[in-house]
Amino acid sequence: MSVILERRPTPSGLMGWLAPVLALVMTVAASVLLFLLLGLPAGAALHAFFIEPVSSRYGLAELAVKAAPLIMIGVALSIGFRAQVFNIGAEGQLILGGIAGGAVALALYPVNGWFVLPLMALAGIAGGMGWAAIPALLKTRFGANEILTSLMLTYVAVLLLSYMVTGPLRDPDGFNFPESRLFQSSALLPRILSGTRLHIGFPIAIAIALIGWVFLSRTLLGFALRINGEAPRAARFAGFNSGRLVWVALLIGGGVSGLAGLFEVAGPIGQLLPNISPGYGFTAIIVAFLGRLHPVGVVFAGLVMALSYLGGEAAQITMNLPVAVTGVFQGMLLFFLLAADVLINYRLRWSGKTRSITSSQP
Repeated sequence: MSVILERRPTPSGLMGWLAPVLALVMTVAASVLLFLLLGLPAGAALHAFFIEPVSSRYGLAELAVKAAPLIMIGVALSIGFRAQVFNIGAEGQLILGGIAGGAVALALYPVNGWFVLPLMALAGIAGGMGWAAIPALLKTRFGANEILTSLMLTYVAVLLLSYMVTGPLRDPDGFNFPESRLFQSSALLPRILSGTRLHIGFPIAIAIALIGWVFLSRTLLGFALRINGEAPRAARFAGFNSGRLVWVALLIGGGVSGLAGLFEVAGPIGQLLPNISPGYGFTAIIVAFLGRLHPVGVVFAGLVMALSYLGGEAAQITMNLPVAVTGVFQGMLLFFLLAADVLINYRLRWSGKTRSITSSQP
């Protein structure tokens, strides 16, 4: 007796959109079970994780601050994933954007002018695109897998950031601490809500989501990317250059990730540090799939994942839970989402035949 997966002839479109909701419900249920196994009151733990972080004006502002980079990167990755171009190195591209934009701020340190922040943004975009261009070149020129190359470059980016803040970009008056000097006021993102850290990055993230939706649904290039992912042979017959689409997908992901990195160092952080991201580039991959690779869905998914960061911090303080609780929540959510997708596209069937494994001796 064995269980096999049998592809469904017509997967349910409705269940495809309901899968993220079901995955979230299952994650909450699994969290309750986990809290009970840890000997914690489930109600108090759920309140600390999901309600307490957004029960105040400041908490809602923090939710938007953490959701901004997730939404930006999630939208950009969704565009690539729709084209079957899997950029897994957004974290590294975020770091390079932060380094490039921060370097401009430090180079113009004595200068205070309206042009400083736009120059930083352009440098951040260029830094992320330049880092994404490496796997794009390796993919189109040598056929290297973009998943591996983009992922491995993330670790190079982490080491490069560590070198920069301990060397060329280190604060000369910082007593040898591994950090840059604080950015001047003209190099910081304007706050849009007094008494909070909410900055213009969040409305820009929403604008990027709307631009991404228009790009995918209303432009020829967006159509070409979608067709390349859904029917590569049809894309070739239509005359779409697959190599060019790989470049477009990776450069979009790299540029937007670099801008998100610049928003982090010019927003909540205000300087370059050895660690400028808690893993937004990796979490944005979950955000993209939780949002069903649709820019509007990514906005809601970004808010959910941002809440996991805030909830994890609140649970550490009020319930004395370990820092890993955030990763556990995100991992369970991804697991249930993938399981739901499998059951949407396949059905379980019991087979009465037993399979025997034979081996031949040389």
